[in-house]
Amino acid sequence: MALSDAKLKAATVPEGKKQIKLSDGGGLYLQVTPTAKYWRMNYRFGGKQKTLAIGVYPRVSLKQARDKREAAKKLLDENIDPSQHKQSERRKLTREKKSVSFESVAREWMDRQSKKWVETTIKNTQAKLDKHLFPWIGSLPIDEIEAPDILAVVQKAESRGTVETAHRLKMVCSRVFRYAIATGRIRHDPTAGLQGALTPIVNEHRATITDPKKVGELLRAIDGFEGTFVVQCAMKITPYVFVRPGELRRAEWSEIDLDAAEWRIPAEKMKMRVMHIVPLATQVVEILRDLKNQTGNGKYVFPSIRNMHRPMSENTVNATLRRLGFDKSEICAHGFRAMASTILHEQGWNSDVIERQLAHKEGNAIKGAYNHARHLPERRTMMQQWADYLDALREGAQVIPIKRDG
Repeated sequence: MALSDAKLKAATVPEGKKQIKLSDGGGLYLQVTPTAKYWRMNYRFGGKQKTLAIGVYPRVSLKQARDKREAAKKLLDENIDPSQHKQSERRKLTREKKSVSFESVAREWMDRQSKKWVETTIKNTQAKLDKHLFPWIGSLPIDEIEAPDILAVVQKAESRGTVETAHRLKMVCSRVFRYAIATGRIRHDPTAGLQGALTPIVNEHRATITDPKKVGELLRAIDGFEGTFVVQCAMKITPYVFVRPGELRRAEWSEIDLDAAEWRIPAEKMKMRVMHIVPLATQVVEILRDLKNQTGNGKYVFPSIRNMHRPMSENTVNATLRRLGFDKSEICAHGFRAMASTILHEQGWNSDVIERQLAHKEGNAIKGAYNHARHLPERRTMMQQWADYLDALREGAQVIPIKRDG
């Protein structure tokens, strides 16, 4: 007699018995014990009596159990042992599960991110994965990695005194795990359990020079630099434009309109993924016109000395500053941005104008997508007056800055 849900729910083991079996026909039955109810199916294969475990009631409903019985019968019709088929599928799932390693998911994530990131971000993130993460957790199934596994890895960096690197490694891991959550590989991010487990980062501001007299000394030192002409030009332009070092070294002639005195940096090169306009002061245009005679036939404004098809090294500006006698605690390549920001704010320029020229992130995402030309007339005026101010400092003049943007 066929079973019903009411009969299944009411089924109990009579006193004095260890179990009972309730048949549904076709070999399917419910094995009832004092603690649980199990779906089973008896069948013959290869001349032997066998039993297929189907599941536990009520997790596997009556309908589901019957569907599994019919699926097993189809396998038997094809001369396939349902029990062996089930074990084979289970082993296959296990292999697939193990193949979804942290490394495979991280590489998949990197492939997607590389379409949005700038070259330096791709390079730096991949280096963190290859050097610090893959050797230790790369082969582990991503759904088996727990917070202690991540902590052990990032603490290796922390123990070497690179606290900031440890935090960045944790951040990279978190992004990979969040991608794994979004793609259905895992349910939670184990790095959430590391809150407070790492040594806090002590924020250090970029080394810079803001005292006008010392700025003048720095500019005179740059003027006297005797390196290659390309590096000379890069060093002279850096204080005028105060873009990020990576944006400067990867500048292309196709982005620069000398007649319009404008440099348009494509969104894919910018940290905030928004096209950025740099108004060029007359001093910058003059330097670039001279430089174009030497590198204008190539792609890059500042090509590598070893390979014209590659930009100059990311360490060039910092290395030159050291050669000029300025310690890293005094000034770094990024420090020219801080120099401009500090002095321009002190001079009373509109903060929105300064921040836009620094290409800092907009609070409004929609506004940020169309902000490349915002405050452009004021920025043109500011950039020219900034260049004139720097020239006066270089000459050793006593400059009294006043607010010029109205």
